[in-house]
Amino acid sequence: MEFVIEEGKRLHEECSTLILPALSIGNVGQFAVDLLVSSTKADKIGYLDDPLVLPCVGDDAYGPVPQGLLALPLEAYDSPSNALTLIQQRSPVVKGMMVDFAKNLAHFAASTGKKHVVVLSSLDSGKRQKLDMSSEMQIFYLSTANADGTDSDCERIGWKRLQDYNPVQRSWKYLDDLAKGNSLLEDNLSIEDELGDEDYFPSLPFAAIFSCCKAKGLKVTCIFCYCSEGDNFPDSFQLAEAACKLLGLRTDSFQGNEGGQHDLIEKGHQVSIQYKTKIMRFHSRKAGLGQTFGRNLLRWTAVKTLYV
Repeated sequence: MEFVIEEGKRLHEECSTLILPALSIGNVGQFAVDLLVSSTKADKIGYLDDPLVLPCVGDDAYGPVPQGLLALPLEAYDSPSNALTLIQQRSPVVKGMMVDFAKNLAHFAASTGKKHVVVLSSLDSGKRQKLDMSSEMQIFYLSTANADGTDSDCERIGWKRLQDYNPVQRSWKYLDDLAKGNSLLEDNLSIEDELGDEDYFPSLPFAAIFSCCKAKGLKVTCIFCYCSEGDNFPDSFQLAEAACKLLGLRTDSFQGNEGGQHDLIEKGHQVSIQYKTKIMRFHSRKAGLGQTFGRNLLRWTAVKTLYV
């Protein structure tokens, strides 16, 4: 993976927290990062070139009117006022190469001085073991703060640790070994022979990013919400709001250029969210990938947020 800085731009040392999505159902993590990039008025500082990410190109993802600026598969944005670096991923990873890609991301984070990596991801509601009807939307987390994945800061917010995380379960342990470079190919073949329900979460992209960043000694917090395919904009707002709560960002309003309105409640006050949906179609250089990547992957929110 090569990081290419745009002319006249630089990495800001004060941006010690990295936020990035993990591709999953409904592309909620990507929508949430789009919201945060536009909300914080983060400045694009460059892009990451990785052969493990499928190539694609599109028009300006955030401007209300196209400016002819190219959007690439992996782009980096800095928001110095919020001490944030954000990475947006717009195309999938080559099949079977997720761990290698996660290692590349972890190396980038460590080599650029990041202290905290926040991963935003959705989870398939069909895989949920226990259903809690006490609230419409629930946030779950997974952290490297403790060996069992718990984090007192997340618990104080009212989030629940991902129930199915078990660091000694074979798939999680194997993933940790892979991240540290300790596993052999023979181990991989044997573990793929019989996969059960407990092996599902370790197979998702967030798990590889979590394990590889953890192996680099970085603090990692994964934030999740369960969802299904469909209109996932409300889910993305909730996930973006959760990231703000974790990092102590005060949200007064999420404002878009035009479009609908969605209301959130944060600490007793109403946050009005206006958003605009923008349809983008990316064209791949690889045969068979000129179509849109999934139903939601290339819908981008054009929103602006004021943090005070």
